[in-house]
Amino acid sequence: MRNDLVALAFLLPALFCFGYFAWWPLVRGLELSFQQTNLVDPAQWVGLSNFQHVLDDPMLATAVKNTLLFAGLALVIGFPLPLLLAVQMSTLRRLAGLYRYLVYLPVMLPPVVGVLLWQMFYDPDHGLFNKVLGLVGLGPYPWLQSTHSAMLSLVLESTWAGMGSATLIYLAALTRVPPELYEAAETDGARIWRRMWHITLPQLRGTVLLLLLMQLIGTLQVFAEPYLMTDGGPENATVTVLLLIYRYAFIDGDYGAASAMSLLLAAALSLLSAVYLWSTRRWSSS
Repeated sequence: MRNDLVALAFLLPALFCFGYFAWWPLVRGLELSFQQTNLVDPAQWVGLSNFQHVLDDPMLATAVKNTLLFAGLALVIGFPLPLLLAVQMSTLRRLAGLYRYLVYLPVMLPPVVGVLLWQMFYDPDHGLFNKVLGLVGLGPYPWLQSTHSAMLSLVLESTWAGMGSATLIYLAALTRVPPELYEAAETDGARIWRRMWHITLPQLRGTVLLLLLMQLIGTLQVFAEPYLMTDGGPENATVTVLLLIYRYAFIDGDYGAASAMSLLLAAALSLLSAVYLWSTRRWSSS
């Protein structure tokens, strides 16, 4: 009993810090969502008016559509790439450590630095991408200035910045796959794609499902790329839900509406996670 009390005494400061910095903002956000406040003047309770306001905002549909587009493009481009890289890197015998360092290097960069770096690369006049493409007679392309290419440009930067972590996780998971499975498949003449489909994916299904859920949640909360690279433009083609929340709070000064939108986003992500976990529970445990 005395040991339990001592352990609790050591744990209390950590619990206090976690509760104050993690849970109290959630409680405060819930309170603000029912208030009309700019955090300076006295707050006024307005009931569900903030929720009605954000749901009636015509920009909400645009933000939701753009967020879903970003998540979809990131899923198609960014989700299989780390797995393919991990499978390829797992076969390397020389300079394996160097390749792992290089693939993880973008993750070690501060996110803002990575975004601004790619913004320079995308410059239509002096950017690296248009200069390289110009050597083969292509371009110049308005990467961030066109409504047709702006979102794809953001997805490419986001994929480059975040794929290192997933690649290393897949590399660690691949060490648990029995090598005799691949040896038997090679003896039977199975090519690399068949080996991935019939051996790698089934053996890594738990890891794949977890990283897929984490990517969905992360991409549906995209903010840094559209905020820093395009500010939601051109013509609102890259306005996302989180960017709209930012505008409510720090442009309009309407913290009640920002909190209400944040709660709606949290509820949508919670529902998505619950449906995802329920629908994949059988495959993940098989």
